[in-house]
Amino acid sequence: MQFEIAIRASQGARRAQEDCALGWPHADLDPAMSSLSLAHPPEVQAGRVAAVLCDGMGGHIGGAMASRTACASFLPALLDGDGPVRERLMHALEQANFAITDQINRNPSYNGMGSTLVGIDATTDGLAWVSVGDSLLYVWRDGEIVLINEDHSLAPEIDKLAAAGKISWAAARTDRRRHYLRSALTGSEIELIDLSYKAAQLNAGDVILLASDGINTLESDAIATSIRETVGHSAALIAQRLIEDVEAAGDPHQDNTTIVAIRVLASEPPADV
Repeated sequence: MQFEIAIRASQGARRAQEDCALGWPHADLDPAMSSLSLAHPPEVQAGRVAAVLCDGMGGHIGGAMASRTACASFLPALLDGDGPVRERLMHALEQANFAITDQINRNPSYNGMGSTLVGIDATTDGLAWVSVGDSLLYVWRDGEIVLINEDHSLAPEIDKLAAAGKISWAAARTDRRRHYLRSALTGSEIELIDLSYKAAQLNAGDVILLASDGINTLESDAIATSIRETVGHSAALIAQRLIEDVEAAGDPHQDNTTIVAIRVLASEPPADV
């Protein structure tokens, strides 16, 4: 089993790009994000891929700094760590949070900044992850897409009220509080963490998708359709198609959107893909 990884991003209607993502090894990077890379990437390990995606908060400068700081700290810590994958994921998460603390201590103007984070480590043994906030982790398989990490925004709580008949579904979908975060990396204690209990099985033909919440402009069925129509080509085409779909939706308040697409392959992809 091998993996092919690509990253694409859109600034949307926002004044700045506050998302950040990194992948290893050999990620096909969005040119706009190529300035961030691993300083000392470890040797490639056959049948392994790792990635992290962060969505910053705390103003345009602070949000961008928080997401870049978390990404740049998380992935090296994950790749260089030893021991069981759950321990390595938690250690990497803690290092990302500590790095934000350090930035705030060195520059108090960053006080209040923070970031979501979703990070994965996938091997032939399966997919393991850790996440904080509302960035998303999907697995697409045989035409169906499943969200596999927890959403730490208020959206699930608001949807519970609708399911219980306390508010209408229309009111739930348009509630401005849906995007309020219940947990984020801010350099302080992390309120909520979603850590995989055991690695989820992966099959050749699967697609792993990490995305910032800007992708919520698209319904799950639309995401699944776009992947089905591009999965036979490349991870780069999957990610680019989803970004184009978000932009085509024309939301005047479109958030930053970043996509990390990973194809699970039975063998190495052809050289010209």
